[in-house]
Amino acid sequence: MVAKDKKKSGLISHGIAAQNRKARFDYTIKETVEAGLVLKGPEVKSLRHGRATLTEAWAGERDGELFLFNCYIPEYQGGVLSRFEPRAPRKLLLKHKQIDHFLGAIARLRQTLVPLDIHFNEQGRAKVTLALAEGRNKSDKRHAVADRDWQRDKSRLMREKG
Repeated sequence: MVAKDKKKSGLISHGIAAQNRKARFDYTIKETVEAGLVLKGPEVKSLRHGRATLTEAWAGERDGELFLFNCYIPEYQGGVLSRFEPRAPRKLLLKHKQIDHFLGAIARLRQTLVPLDIHFNEQGRAKVTLALAEGRNKSDKRHAVADRDWQRDKSRLMREKG
C-alpha cells in the first residue's frame, strides 16, 4: 500500500531524478562511472520530486576531492526549517584511485567530467553518473545528427520490408 501512495504522489523511489540530455550531443563520451553524492535531507526530498537540473553542471577538483558544481536542486517546499543553497557545490564520493585517474585525464588529455544523470539506486541512495568526455566541434555535432537520422530511417525501412 505504501508503494501505491508513493506512485500517486509522484515521488521517485529508484530511477532517474535528473538527466543532462544535451551532454551526449555536446560531448564524445569516453568513459562513465557511478559516484555517490553527499546531500542534506531537504535536497534528497527535492530530488525525489524530480525537480533538479543538470544542464549547466560540471564536475571538478577542489582540495584533492571531486565536487559537482552548478547543479540546480531547488529548495524543498515541505515546511522544512533547514535551508540550503540551490547551486552549492556537492561532494562526489569516489575511491582515491578513481579520483586520481579522472584528475590525470583532465590534466593530461584535456578532457572534461560531465554529469549525465542523477538517479536513485535500488537501496534508495542518490548517485551521479559521471562521464569523462571530449568536447565536439560544430561539424562533429552535424555528423552525429546525420548518423542518428540515418539509423532511424534504416530501422524504419527494415521494419516495413521485414
